[in-house]
Amino acid sequence: MSEDSELRPPEPETVKQQGWVDLNGTSGLFKVVIAQASFIAALMFYLGAIYSSSYYGYFHLSLSTLNFGFSQLVLQSLHLLKLEALVVIVILLIVAGAPWVRTHTPPSGRVTHYVSRASAAAARFHLLITVAGLVLLIMWPYIQPYGWVAPLTIACGLLMGQCRDARGHRPEGFRRRAVPIFGAGVFLFWTLTQVALQQGEQDAQMRARHVNRWTGVLVLSTTPLSLPTDSVPKEVLPGHVLHRYRYSDLRLLAERDGRYFVVPRTWNARTDAIYIIRESDSIWMALTPGTLQPH
Repeated sequence: MSEDSELRPPEPETVKQQGWVDLNGTSGLFKVVIAQASFIAALMFYLGAIYSSSYYGYFHLSLSTLNFGFSQLVLQSLHLLKLEALVVIVILLIVAGAPWVRTHTPPSGRVTHYVSRASAAAARFHLLITVAGLVLLIMWPYIQPYGWVAPLTIACGLLMGQCRDARGHRPEGFRRRAVPIFGAGVFLFWTLTQVALQQGEQDAQMRARHVNRWTGVLVLSTTPLSLPTDSVPKEVLPGHVLHRYRYSDLRLLAERDGRYFVVPRTWNARTDAIYIIRESDSIWMALTPGTLQPH
């Protein structure tokens, strides 16, 4: 089959007979958009679950305890959108929108020369990059917390092997094309998982350093609560009031389904307990701004 026949779009009859998706039609475009949106939503849900598991795991809480829903976990994945990730996404969008990528027609002039040289260099050194990634994988315990670099390097090496060489040839066949691309996808998925785990723990550590800045919690109860009075001030209000016992100087870690996960202002994430208070007719909760006072 010639190069021109590979680049020529299929005839309409061929599209119908072989079941291809016609991107020029409204129905085909709609199916592609739905498929991509479903994949992105599933990926965001997975990354949100991994991030939240690592984040709240630092505080000794599990996702089953917090009972997050699908939408909450999808939103949690947005914590991974740091400046570096946004820059990479913009670069990928620019490359994907380039004329030679969109139309499968190589650019003319000096750009062609540089693109060809870069592609040939990538194809020539892809094995070296892949081996470097394997070495980093063997050194996994020694490169933490940047272990995600190992699967990312392997994925880059596998993808570089799919570039055209100096003679303009690209790998073909199941073993030389499909398997490396599938492997690169697996290692990229592993990379995202490691990044989500690391980012969740880093964000939790940063938050744990400033407990006094968390949202404050004021508790009024009809009966005494088993809170540490040495770090949580307790007051008995005078008069015949329903909620006589007042507890202050608490901080809010999380709130789910009427359950407030609170800690004292002098709380230590590694050694101290988390107190779970459920709002009810006998317990009244109020939220107040945090303070900038040091511990």
